[in-house]
Amino acid sequence: MKFTLSWLKDHLDTQASLDEIVHALTDLGLEVEGVTNPAARLGDFTIGKVLQAEKHPEADRLKVCKVATDEGEMQIICGAPNAREGITVVVAKPGVYVPGIDTTIGVGKIRGIESFGMMASEREMELSDEHDGIIELPSGEIGERFIDWLAENDPAKVDPVIEIAITPNRPDALGVQGVARDLAARGLGVLRDRDYDPVPGDFPCPIPVSIDDDTRDGCPLFTGRVIRDVRNGPSPQWLQDLLRAIGLRPISALVDITNFFTFDRNRPLHVFDADKVAGGLRVHRAAGGETLTALDDKPYTLQPGMMVISDDNGPESIAGIMGGAETGVTGETRNVFLESAYWNHVQIALAGRALRINSDARYRFERGVDPEFTLEGLELATRMILDICGGEPSDVVIAGQVPDHARAYRLDAARVQSLVGMDIPESEQRQTLTRLGFRLEGNLAHVPSWRPDVQGEADLVEEVARIASLTRLQGRPLPRLTPGVPKPVMTPAQRRLQAARRTCAALGYNECVTYSFIDQASAALFGGGDDATMLENPISSEMSHMRPALLPGLLQAAARNQARGFMDLALFEAGPAFHGGEPDEQHTLISGLLVGRTGPKDVHGAARPVDLYDVKADAEAVLAAIGAPAKAQIRRDGRDWWHPGRHGVICLGPKKVLGVFGAIHPRVLAAMDVKGPAMGFTIWPDEVPLPRRNSATRDALELRDLQAVERDFAFVVDADVEALTLVNAAQGADKTLIESVRVFDEFIGGSLGEGKKSLAVTVRLQPQDKTLKDAEIEAVSARIVDKVAKATGGVLRG
Repeated sequence: MKFTLSWLKDHLDTQASLDEIVHALTDLGLEVEGVTNPAARLGDFTIGKVLQAEKHPEADRLKVCKVATDEGEMQIICGAPNAREGITVVVAKPGVYVPGIDTTIGVGKIRGIESFGMMASEREMELSDEHDGIIELPSGEIGERFIDWLAENDPAKVDPVIEIAITPNRPDALGVQGVARDLAARGLGVLRDRDYDPVPGDFPCPIPVSIDDDTRDGCPLFTGRVIRDVRNGPSPQWLQDLLRAIGLRPISALVDITNFFTFDRNRPLHVFDADKVAGGLRVHRAAGGETLTALDDKPYTLQPGMMVISDDNGPESIAGIMGGAETGVTGETRNVFLESAYWNHVQIALAGRALRINSDARYRFERGVDPEFTLEGLELATRMILDICGGEPSDVVIAGQVPDHARAYRLDAARVQSLVGMDIPESEQRQTLTRLGFRLEGNLAHVPSWRPDVQGEADLVEEVARIASLTRLQGRPLPRLTPGVPKPVMTPAQRRLQAARRTCAALGYNECVTYSFIDQASAALFGGGDDATMLENPISSEMSHMRPALLPGLLQAAARNQARGFMDLALFEAGPAFHGGEPDEQHTLISGLLVGRTGPKDVHGAARPVDLYDVKADAEAVLAAIGAPAKAQIRRDGRDWWHPGRHGVICLGPKKVLGVFGAIHPRVLAAMDVKGPAMGFTIWPDEVPLPRRNSATRDALELRDLQAVERDFAFVVDADVEALTLVNAAQGADKTLIESVRVFDEFIGGSLGEGKKSLAVTVRLQPQDKTLKDAEIEAVSARIVDKVAKATGGVLRG
């Protein structure tokens, strides 16, 4: 949104400087994106007079001029055809920056003769597109600043242009009057009253208007009138200067007037050539397939339901977006129909996007215009057309009525303090709202018709705080409600998840956040995909069911990465999974996935495929981080998506399952298009027992200063005996002394015979209060052998 400073002052009686206005606009939420100030750009140009102009001896089109300046007589070489003796010109001396050619003037030689500056044209100074010759001034003192001369003789060319960014919730600021209203409410001036008297009609309007019943929701109000015997020549210079300043090209008086009201009052209008309108104008829905060549000379095909304005010959305007070329005004137009209507913003936006038309009318109608100003805008535009183009107006024709927009909200002065933290007296709050156009009746504030964004009591508070300036906010620490150290905010479960995330990240995993929805086939691979977890209205077919586990989402992420050449992955996720459709049928999981190799290829051969023990170590690290007991059992009875011989279930007893780790079943990898090896783990943090002592301090560190003893045992057992059974049996021989039991060797074949194998373990004995003697060590060893023999049938290997 662009406007000039003088245009703003047409609506705002103010003595504020440009800098004060710019600062206030940004502070009010109308962020200033740029200011073009000719006074700053052209301040170094001065006025001079050509004393002598002679032909350059080496160039037919160049002249060597003697120019009188404030620094004495200067020699300037000029190629302009109008350079001659006696004219008053604009001089750029050496060191002056010329914006139109993006050059700083210096002293130079042209065809062997020195030149000490230049005489400027209007285009070189970015005053207009005129460049046929240098500027000839009708008056001016030698040495006078050119900008000062312009301010006195042609002020429109030195008028600063301000550009602001308008958020979608502030359509009222798309008109200069709306911007002025905000500044007046801030106290930077007084909003000028713009009363108007309706223009009486001299004859009945020959063009009737109507709105179809099925279109009244999109066009509640349509008004217009005929003005005959107009003269559609160039618009006045002041109007052309305004439009050029904001980047619009003047076209003709009638078109320029409608453009003026679009930016001045946020009131888009349209003029039809009345002699080209057949019959009346009807607002209706398009049947679909109708074509219309718009004012941009492009053909558009209307879709069913779009609003269109038609006469007896067919569509003549795309309602609220762009008029048609067939009934557009030209220099020969003598009779016009001036239209002012109110359109539904949603339907305008949908039609504009579908047709891909961007126009100033669409931009404003889809954000919202003032419905109450529809008829007033018609009257004001009529008055300007009569003043500029002459003519004779008809009576106004009206179809529909202004929609009901009345609403009021309670003004609670105390809410400004509670919501914003600003102490603003109630009298100031009421004055602010009144200046913004709100009508106050007791504690009720009636919202003006041009503010569709105000939809509640909190919006009243926002308006008061915005006008008062949020820069008045002062930071104040909140008082402590209770003495001492506050209780922890996070629950134990939240702290466990936080610890698990940190641990996984420290282990080299990348966290994933996947959807809680997956496709039915993937859910079925992990025990889900039934009707209980099916979504009634899924986003897509790939998100039809609630996930029964986190691993399918991680495997899908791995497949996507592998398809893009990333083969070695370490991913984890912490979140909910669902075993039913009821609110309580969900559980929190922590899952990790290792795919590929442990690292990139290495000359030293350090990289290897990930294996079972990588995820076992990671799962145990996560369990330790969330407080799981150190001594847990591992058994092999996981679900069927785990490799039957390469997984383990971590549990406390037969029913308390803490987690599971292992290789993903090849069948699952094939179904999910993941190239192995792939190892994973899943932990149920809610199953980990909470510590008996609820304290923020850590347990005391226990160190043993007594020498530990390690003994190795090799047992010959049946080939189908699991190593875990042997380890658990050895561990149970003396739970006080035996600190750990670890398998370090397995041997099959040789002299052992068919169906036998040898398992070698290291047992670490840690004394508690005294050094162990040989007899005590032998006693423990005997118990270990006895326990293993009873549990496995194994014997010591000879």
